[in-house]
Amino acid sequence: MAAAVASLYRRVLPSPPAVDFASPEGKRLFAEALAAGTMEGFFPLVSCFQTQSEPAFCGLASLAVVLNALAIDPGRRWKGPWRWFDESMLDCCEPLDKVKAEGITFGKVACLARCSGANVQSFRASRASIDDLRRHLVRCVSSQDCHLIASYHRQAFKQTGTGHFSPIGGYHAGQDMALILDVARFKYPPHWVPLELLWKAMNMTDDSTGLLRGFMLISRQTAAPSSLYTVSCRDENWKSIAKYCVEDLPNLLKEENLENVQALLSRLIESLPADAEALIKWVVEVRRKEEGGPSLSKEEKERLFLKENVLQQVRDTKLFAIVHDQQDANNPCCNCSSSSEEDSLTRIAAAVCCQGAAMLSGNLASRHGFCCKGATVLSGNLASSDCFFCTVTCCKGVQANGDGPKTIIPGSVVSEGNEQDVDMLLPMSPCITDSCNSNLGNGIIKYPSSTDVLTVLLLALHPSTWLGIINEGLKAEFQTLVSTDNLPDVLKREILHLRRQLYYLKACKDEEYEEPVPLSP
Repeated sequence: MAAAVASLYRRVLPSPPAVDFASPEGKRLFAEALAAGTMEGFFPLVSCFQTQSEPAFCGLASLAVVLNALAIDPGRRWKGPWRWFDESMLDCCEPLDKVKAEGITFGKVACLARCSGANVQSFRASRASIDDLRRHLVRCVSSQDCHLIASYHRQAFKQTGTGHFSPIGGYHAGQDMALILDVARFKYPPHWVPLELLWKAMNMTDDSTGLLRGFMLISRQTAAPSSLYTVSCRDENWKSIAKYCVEDLPNLLKEENLENVQALLSRLIESLPADAEALIKWVVEVRRKEEGGPSLSKEEKERLFLKENVLQQVRDTKLFAIVHDQQDANNPCCNCSSSSEEDSLTRIAAAVCCQGAAMLSGNLASRHGFCCKGATVLSGNLASSDCFFCTVTCCKGVQANGDGPKTIIPGSVVSEGNEQDVDMLLPMSPCITDSCNSNLGNGIIKYPSSTDVLTVLLLALHPSTWLGIINEGLKAEFQTLVSTDNLPDVLKREILHLRRQLYYLKACKDEEYEEPVPLSP
């Protein structure tokens, strides 16, 4: 006979200092705050409120509630046909198994919010004051466009447990009290607490990082953060690439035999980590074939136009031409086959179709994982043996409502015995003349290549990266090549977004996530 396992049905809320939201006093505070206009954020939050599904998922549950309250579309399915943020989908910055076992840190919740398409401002208690907290809280609770997530220690409220995350649902100015919408509803109900105590609870150290807790403001992006390129925040190869950018590259730049740009790029290309291209991925449109029809929708056409615009602007830079020529020099034509571009495209298409099927079916269990933004998935290294069997046929053109041909790659994906036809929509750009690929005619479709990605990576690295170049003339010439000053506005926004992503990714890994982030030199 099995022994009985001890269990609990909730905890008694220590009051004071907290005031139960459903108590007569809690109702009075709510009514007065509502009349004062500092409960506006409460309604979208409570409409999407959920209980954390695991004892250590407070950060994930808080973020899911806030993202849904802001009506941010995750761009992938939760269950059935429904796109909706759930804790199980918030895994792009930390594996769920690790969060389940150890919880999640302040920096990685902020990283997750940004990865999910939100604007984030984070404030550790060491770099803010109670007046800052009060000012930002009043702004958030007085509107429905911004929500505040608090990271605090329960001890300050005489509650059991340690570190915790929860959204703040309202504020009573007269009594200077904040409403904590505790996502651990199985433990404590929503409750009002004195703001001074909440601030004290934020000023406690997270033992896992040695840093103070704090609060973050989450809001919607006013525009799509990127059109064609994005930084992957899941791949473990970030560690080797970060080491290369932070340690190896500065040492390489100090070599005295680097006399011109070509020599510098040659050394850079030779020393790149094998998986460097995986850091920056290009964003691909994937749709069900039956949803497509004979032509593109207005939204699909607009998104492809933006991608093509960015792709062409990358290729119009002087840096791209030099990188392209240098890659040819480092990889002589005799090593190329005429079908290499086609083969590479087929492999990419198969990988993307796998990811598209994962998004469309809601089967997100692959150990590789990926990040989604809007109606897109990111090309990557999902092996077809993980979840799906993919077959890709050939490129074909479709008319974009009379605006000329666009390109799709049709594919069939089989997942758990169910076959799904999908289309991958490709940006078009005039190709670079390349004798290695004699089958590439003038103006045919060229998907973003390794040259594009390397060019974008060089542009996205922080300008201080190049200060170590010894040759002053070379330094000045190269700084001009990688400067964002004269880039077209569309490409400049893309590059600055990538630069910000690189900063956040490094800060997330180092647990030093802070605001503001310098976007330009």
